[in-house]
Amino acid sequence: MSVKAINPILPGFYPDPSICAVGEDFYIVNSTFSYFPGLPVLHSKDLAHWEQIGNVMERESQLPLKESGHSQGLFAPTIRYHEGTFYVICTNVSFGGNYVVTAKDPAGPWSEPYYLKGADGIDPSLFFDDDGKCYYIGTHPNPEGCKYNGDYYIWIRELDLDKMELVGETYNVWNGAMKNIVWPEGPHLYKKDGWYYIMNAEGGTGPEHAVTICRSKNLLGPYENNFCNPILTHRHLGKDYPIKYVGHADLVETVNGEWYMVMLAVRPLEGYTTMGRETFLAKVTWENGWPVVNPGVGMLTKEVEINLPSWEPEENCAAVQRTYDFGKLEQLGHEFLTLRNPGESLYCLEAGKGLGLEFRKETLKEKASPAYVSVRQQHHSFQASALLQTKELTEGKRAGIALMQSNEYHLRTELLRSGEQLQAEVILCEKGQDQVVSSIVLGDLQRIYCDKAEIMLKVQGLNASVEVSYALEGQAQRTEKAVLCKDLDIRALSTEVAGGFVGCTVGMYAVANQECQERAWFECFAYQGL
Repeated sequence: MSVKAINPILPGFYPDPSICAVGEDFYIVNSTFSYFPGLPVLHSKDLAHWEQIGNVMERESQLPLKESGHSQGLFAPTIRYHEGTFYVICTNVSFGGNYVVTAKDPAGPWSEPYYLKGADGIDPSLFFDDDGKCYYIGTHPNPEGCKYNGDYYIWIRELDLDKMELVGETYNVWNGAMKNIVWPEGPHLYKKDGWYYIMNAEGGTGPEHAVTICRSKNLLGPYENNFCNPILTHRHLGKDYPIKYVGHADLVETVNGEWYMVMLAVRPLEGYTTMGRETFLAKVTWENGWPVVNPGVGMLTKEVEINLPSWEPEENCAAVQRTYDFGKLEQLGHEFLTLRNPGESLYCLEAGKGLGLEFRKETLKEKASPAYVSVRQQHHSFQASALLQTKELTEGKRAGIALMQSNEYHLRTELLRSGEQLQAEVILCEKGQDQVVSSIVLGDLQRIYCDKAEIMLKVQGLNASVEVSYALEGQAQRTEKAVLCKDLDIRALSTEVAGGFVGCTVGMYAVANQECQERAWFECFAYQGL
């Protein structure tokens, strides 16, 4: 029996994947930067279908993110399993640096972070040798001084797991496969057939991204270059190739003895990437002691045949359509994201009423914790909708739906009251500056008996455009629908314009002119790929 995986296996904002296998089960973790909770844990039994079973960093004590930039916070994690314990190692560039957390169950709970003194740099990984010793491997600036931007070295040092301390000497073992390479990073250490392998990314997480590998009979080197490097890249395929930025890979072996690789890549539309870096899969074979990725093809493929029986999770994280009736939920799913440290009062769920989102004075434009609850954008064309009760929208309060790239680049659709009028505004924020692209008075509240409103946000087509529409439903069963704006260019919400490392999220939003104890109530939320 076999199953076909469709790339990307984790569509949308799932960058920097790391994978491990425990028997017949596979687990992936990904970067989340300044989103909370941090580091999703994905589970699969066939490498093709995935479910999110939790988040590694789900308590604010684990994940301080105060005032961190959108693309700061948690960088590339690594997940490993050893003798009954799961380990995740990661970098919080906003606080504390490199740390390790542990769990007996990958769904959690995970421990508080053990911050590693002397672990400079980023992109840490762990390796457990045959003698039971654990080693830290990561990347840091050239110890002799950087000769150019991106002049980094891969380094190794033993990690005492009992004390969670680095011990012994630091060994700078590798600085990339090619001459004057920039950003050798994301290293992982493996052992196979008596050889130690270091696989890492080079060229930066952009158009020049690549996967390279070296090996040694001695864990601490010297390491020899694979003359077939890079073993995977798309940088030679031109700027218009539909899949780019390929790199930052990790290897996994199945119970059948077959090997696969996960890595990040992007799928731009007309040169613009709004979904960020996604997780892809490739098959790996070994020839002459070296890994060969997708033999005979040498690049990523749309489908990957896997010699495992097909498995269907209860909640597929790549589902095309998801609808949330908040009045029937006891808790939000693991897939929901907020920004930085939201606090316990950000939202509540009330049976029969919905999701109560706290009116906060912090806006999406600040490096703060605004009232924003979201999911990842996972399709080039999608529609998201939220049903919002309007009776809580008194003067000075706004609520609606937002498409978020960063605090400086996002799109907001807000409902507000002006006197006895209900008004809708569509606001595009670029470089931190708001532009009202549409402002419509929906009508007199008493006349239309309005007690709730549904706002539909749509992103569809190949021109990276948005259509925003609304539907007003009154107590007298009167419904009004209209388009607020259409063909609105949102290429500014792309990595190429906004910069950074994140993809877009879409979700519910509330804000007030001043602190208050009231909430905006959302009855339901839906996301659908088109």
